[in-house]
Amino acid sequence: MPSPVPSYRISVAPMMDWTDRHFRFFIRLLSKNTLLYTEMVTTGAILRGKDTHRYLDFSEEEHPISLQLGGDSPQALGECAKIGEDYGYDEINLNVGCPSDRVQSGSFGACLMKEPDLVAEMVSVCKSKVKIPVTVKHRIGVNGKESYEDLYHFVSKIKSAGVDHIIVHARIAILEGLSPKENRTIPPLRYEDVYRLKKDFPGLPITINGGIKTHLEVKDHLTKLDGVMIGRAAYDNPFLFHEVDGLYYGSKEKSPSREEVLGELIPYIRSVLKKEGKVHHILRHILGLYYGENGAREFRRFLTDRMHKNGADESIVEDYLKR
Repeated sequence: MPSPVPSYRISVAPMMDWTDRHFRFFIRLLSKNTLLYTEMVTTGAILRGKDTHRYLDFSEEEHPISLQLGGDSPQALGECAKIGEDYGYDEINLNVGCPSDRVQSGSFGACLMKEPDLVAEMVSVCKSKVKIPVTVKHRIGVNGKESYEDLYHFVSKIKSAGVDHIIVHARIAILEGLSPKENRTIPPLRYEDVYRLKKDFPGLPITINGGIKTHLEVKDHLTKLDGVMIGRAAYDNPFLFHEVDGLYYGSKEKSPSREEVLGELIPYIRSVLKKEGKVHHILRHILGLYYGENGAREFRRFLTDRMHKNGADESIVEDYLKR
């Protein structure tokens, strides 16, 4: 009997302020198999925060889902990994790639690439606390530590610590002088470094991330690597995912249409509004649904003109479908 396709074959990158539970539910309507990630949650927010449940809660429909943790204390990360496992997450992911000033000031994120021994300890402690996979998302380097040899050394350390899977953003992070947005575009992509890693660590599952926007690119990367993570394109053009299950997971189910996705979203909106929140918290995530199609601008305008008004609810989507 053939082994199941790994969940990490296609994934959506964790993105602060974007990959919240509403966006994840929306993507799940398009693909049942894509691996989803939370926004990064810091160990402090979980261990010392007053609203831990709000940070960690998710719906059953979101599986498979990974909890991304940010922190620099192996012990604190281990505690949070265990809490995440108890919540029902399918994977624990450690953030060693975010270049924001806020993250650097806490001595975690991409700057941890300068401390491979510490990251290895983080992996080891988390592995000792949970039975689910422990993974690391990192860059190919940081300024001052940007050679392939530096990358090889870093990966060899975390592999020895037992990391189950790595996700590599194929750019270095420049820790001074560039904003997080600039760090996603200005440092050049070095896909060949990630391909070389796979040759040097053939038994380690490796996913590539950075600048990937089309299925043609995805298919090319999958000839050399185990997985592809899509970031901004998932937000700008979410309908990209309606073919994922058939193309990469062997599903025979019919791909959903945009209108079917909107129809399935209506009861979700209704259920959310019964508890808390505003409809724009959900609808802001779907503005790119008609990306590249005739009528895309009209769709965005239809939603944005209505979703911030007092009393706005799921009828916005119902009215759009009746047009």
